Amino acid sequence: MTLTRRYRFAASHRLNTEELSAEENARLYGKCNNPFGHGHDYVLDLTIAGPVDASGQIVNRHDLDTLVYGQVLARLDHLNLNCDVPELQHRVPTTENLAGAIEKMLMSQWTLPARLTRVRISETARNTFELETK
Repeated sequence: MTLTRRYRFAASHRLNTEELSAEENARLYGKCNNPFGHGHDYVLDLTIAGPVDASGQIVNRHDLDTLVYGQVLARLDHLNLNCDVPELQHRVPTTENLAGAIEKMLMSQWTLPARLTRVRISETARNTFELETK
């Protein structure tokens, strides 16, 4: 059985690779390389899998929400991904890298009986990224 739970957060970032020239960064990242950054209203879907327990659930929703708010949303919402998120400070904060950082944030404190199977982030109406977890 799986459960997919949806969360939302807003954050800003700038896509820029230090090793590249300004022209190369502009060519690679386009408007996402704006020196002042830009923001997104992200939609985060987490898929959890496991057997249905005696309570009729695969995971206690309150426990899952507490973990997500404490480990992810409190650390990302209304912040600058380049400057305010240690997991991304030495990486280009693409949504691909953000998905990996969210997985690590969650797994560092994961004690729930069900397992995390997917991190899915929608950055825009056209860009959605999925990370199948191990």
